Amino acid sequence: MKRIDKSVFGPWAIVTGASSGIGKEFARQLAADGLNVVLVARRVSILEEIGRDFAGQFGVRYRAVQADLAHEDFLEKLAAAAADLDVGLVVSNAGVSANREFLAAKPATLLESVQLNVVAHLRLAHHFGNRLATRGRGGLLLVSSLMGLQGVPYMADYAAAKAFILSLGEALHSELYRRGVRVTVLLPGPVDTPMLDELGLMPADLPMRPMSTERCVAEGLAALASGTATRVAGRMNRVMTTLMPRSLTVKMLGDMNAKILARGETR
Repeated sequence: MKRIDKSVFGPWAIVTGASSGIGKEFARQLAADGLNVVLVARRVSILEEIGRDFAGQFGVRYRAVQADLAHEDFLEKLAAAAADLDVGLVVSNAGVSANREFLAAKPATLLESVQLNVVAHLRLAHHFGNRLATRGRGGLLLVSSLMGLQGVPYMADYAAAKAFILSLGEALHSELYRRGVRVTVLLPGPVDTPMLDELGLMPADLPMRPMSTERCVAEGLAALASGTATRVAGRMNRVMTTLMPRSLTVKMLGDMNAKILARGETR
């Protein structure tokens, strides 16, 4: 796997959703490559603990920024916190998913989901894309999902949001390349993070074992280093997305989510 070049993507990297799961692992691997990290999430005490651990383990610096990307003022907070830093990489990872019937969801809940899963990524890409283009080098890594490759019953708004991120990133990969900025979209499938438990997923629900966060993140960073536009994480996921018809995938995911919802109603 290619390592991240600090002369291109450093000396500072911003990672959103850095308090757990994929975001935390992105920050860890970047720190291991010698990049200083700006850790962004709602729980600042956890970020401080993570930052101190990385500083001691890898000899890097860190900043912990408390920001809720579901709120409109998040970018002003983050921009101010990173204004004096030479940021060479932004990993836009924060997001949330939920199994629910679309018509049963409250409009305010759906709009909050759009703010976090769509608008936040758009604003981060625009603001820091401009900074990186002025700088003449660096990268944006946007975290989408296999869910974004088709509609997903009972996760309709989430799948649509991830499709937006995929389309945005593919376009920016071409558009920003001439400005010296590399853009990659990572599409994870099921990854061994707390989100699986939050969704109510059991091992029997999945066609294969979840990926490790380490492997998923390593593939994403290697794709960015190689200048790849999109990367489906995991060889078997790449095989399945190539060979399985979209209509069959929609049915399979819809059936899986319906079972999860039924279990929740039973409990």
